[in-house]
Amino acid sequence: MNFTEETARAKVRAAEDAWNTRDPERVSLAYTPDSVWRNREEFLTGREEIKEFLARKWAREQDYALRKNLWAFDGNRIAVRFQYEWHDADGQWWRSYGNELWEFADDGLMRRREASINDVRIDEADRRILGPRRQDVHEDDLPLA
Repeated sequence: MNFTEETARAKVRAAEDAWNTRDPERVSLAYTPDSVWRNREEFLTGREEIKEFLARKWAREQDYALRKNLWAFDGNRIAVRFQYEWHDADGQWWRSYGNELWEFADDGLMRRREASINDVRIDEADRRILGPRRQDVHEDDLPLA
């Protein structure tokens, strides 16, 4: 699988849309059965571990809303930068900033995902990601602050 700019952007948008459903089963189907991940300090292998991880993540990260943007692509690899906002059980809002490196199998499923993520406390009034992106809004730039 070799990406063009158009197909890479479509893959990033499809990932954003899927993750915004917060449905571990649906999201896990985008990965090979033996997919390997590094997410922060966790290392996962396979769809079952991915589903369990996502269920824990979205139980903790309440009202999660995500934006992903294409950073670069080459051959079967895509680099993505992202931001998402969520609140914890105590009502504290967070903005999480990160970068992902993706590698795809020939069938279009992701076989490797490496994510580096940092969390910043924010006030609820400072939120800027208020839900899934509307379908008519495309590659909005993600401000750093």
